[in-house]
This record gives sequence, C-alpha cells and structure tokens, in this order.
Amino acid sequence: MKIGILTGGGDCPGLNAVIRAVTKSALRRGWEVYGYLDGFKGFVEDKRRRLTDKDVSGIIIRGGTILGTSNIANPFSYTLPPYGSPSAPADMTERSIRNFKKLGLGALVAIGGDGTQSMSLRFHRLGLPVIGVPKTIDNDLSATDFTFGFDTALGVATEAVDRLHTTADSHDRVLIVETMGRYAGWIALRAGIAGGGDVILLPEIKYRPADVVAAIKDRQRRGKNFSIVVVSEGAAPEGGEMTVLKTVEGSTDPIRLGGVSYRIADMIERGAGIDARVVVLGHLQRGGEPTPFDRWLATGFGAGAAELIAARRFGRMVSIRGSEFTSAPLSAAVGKLKTVSTKSCEVRAALGVGTSFGRADLSARLMKKVCS
Repeated sequence: MKIGILTGGGDCPGLNAVIRAVTKSALRRGWEVYGYLDGFKGFVEDKRRRLTDKDVSGIIIRGGTILGTSNIANPFSYTLPPYGSPSAPADMTERSIRNFKKLGLGALVAIGGDGTQSMSLRFHRLGLPVIGVPKTIDNDLSATDFTFGFDTALGVATEAVDRLHTTADSHDRVLIVETMGRYAGWIALRAGIAGGGDVILLPEIKYRPADVVAAIKDRQRRGKNFSIVVVSEGAAPEGGEMTVLKTVEGSTDPIRLGGVSYRIADMIERGAGIDARVVVLGHLQRGGEPTPFDRWLATGFGAGAAELIAARRFGRMVSIRGSEFTSAPLSAAVGKLKTVSTKSCEVRAALGVGTSFGRADLSARLMKKVCS
C-alpha cells in the first residue's frame, strides 16, 4: 500500500512527531509513504516527497513540520495562483482526486484542526479514504479530550505569566497577557489558573468593563498594587464584539483576532488609574520543541492513524478519551467547537481562589454550586 500524509492549517509543536509515528508505523507494515508539501497546496499541485525511515529519524523533538503547511490552501475554493485568486477562487477538487489516484494511494492522513478536518470530511464523502489527526493549540476540536500542540502552547503562556509577576510587582502595574485560542479560551483559562492570574477573560464569558475595573480596585484596597490579567484573543465585552485584527480572503478561517489586550489596558488605566502594559504572545505559543506530553500524544495519534488504515476504517479521526487512544467519525469532530463551560469545575476552582472573570454575577451564581 501507498499512503499520503499532509499537515494543514497553522503550524504547532508535535506535527513532526505525528509524521514520524505515521511513517514508522507504515514502513513496518511494508507500505510506502508520501508527504505532500505545504498542506493541501501540495495535494492540489501534486508536490510531494517520499518519506523514508531516515527522513523521520530524530524529528520527534522538533517543532514545526518538515512537510510545510498552509492555512489558506482550500481545494474546494482555491485562491492560490496559477489556478485561482481571492477574487476568483477555483474548485480544485477533481484535480486533487486525480493526483491521489495517479499516485495509487490507498489512504490519506490529514493532520490539522477544524478547517483541515472539515475538508477531510468533504473528501471522504467524495469517496477518498481519509484519516484525520487532530492538531490545534486551541484545543477546540470536539471528539477528543486533547489536541497535540495545546500542552506546549499552555506551557509557553504559563511561563510568560510567571515571568510577568516580578515586573508587575516591581512597578506597581497591571500586566496583561494576550493568548491565542480563537473562539475557545482553554489556553487563557489554564495559563491563568496555573500562573496565578488575577483576572481571566475568555470568549465564553462576556466581561463587564466595570467588573474588571472593580476587581483591580479591590486588589488595590487590599494593598496589592499590581495585577495580572490573562485575556484570550477572542474575549469580548457584554453586548460587544471580538477584536478583529484583519481578515484574510481565501482562508478557511478568514477572521484574524488580536489586539483585545490593548482595549483592556486602556479600560483599566482610565477606570482604575493604574499603569497597564500589554504582552501579546502570538506565535511564540506555536514555536519551539513540543512538551513530553505532546510528543507522547502525537506518537499515539500517528500510530493510531496507521491502525485505522490497516483496518480500513476510513472517515474517522484519531482521538484520546481519558488516557485511552480511540477514534471518532470526522463528522463528530467538526460538528461543534469544544469551548469552556462556565459551569466547569476549573472555572469554579478559579473563582474559589478569588480569580475574576470580569463578571461579578457569575462569581456569585457559581460559587453557590458544588463541584462533584
């Protein structure tokens, strides 16, 4: 058998670990492995390389992807020259399928987040034998407890919060850390809890500006002249909109969020009369070596993808539930984003130690409940 593999969407730590695991598992079954370059761009334009055991040796510790990736290459609405443009996207579905058949592939392993898995599902419904592998630092894919890349991004964000405590304390300032996450607040929530953030602002909990300022002032009254605010890029005020940095035509997710932390800083300076500074972590969260957990998770996912191919269980995405590797239909993986529940035990745990979510009513309501 010949199998193809591609990495779509944004890069993140652990991609190379998956490529390694899929390739090694396939080669040990006597299969050939071909890696498409730059995600679905290589799939459309038939740009690929054969992967050997030597090619994947030692890459488990490397961030990024040896195959390259693209978050704007959509075969169903292709905007890249010479085939399409943002103003005149082209349908490259048939060409992609021809490339697959011409090479004689028996399966395609698509590693990526919601956009990649959505396209994988569409190709599966067109008859291609596709297996999905969940990747996103946002940890927002349904049908899996974790996506690889999240743990590494969480470690980076938590270290940033840790480091900012000393400078905030030294200068009597409010330090605001903006994390990625799109429409899910997992990175901000857990980095805020782990780093001892005083205020955590999430897309799932619309903050009230007056309540954020009140939380800062309350700390001042208690003799604490500095505060750490951890804000997810998708956070928005009650009755307001998220802060959009720009839009990218042709992308599977054209909205680029960013900059909400500057709005928060201005709001705090005006309302609390305390100097506020901003640190936007951005792509730092995507870079560097994957954590041991992400290497372990990525290896299990890659080996699991090969097992699904061997069993001819196509149209599925590998996943993890608890500590067990399993799989789920691609349709279940992309049907709904996994977001933070305001009723979760970890939200209540944060409230229990005095963390503010910018909503005084939420604190009063949830603290009456018991986590069991």
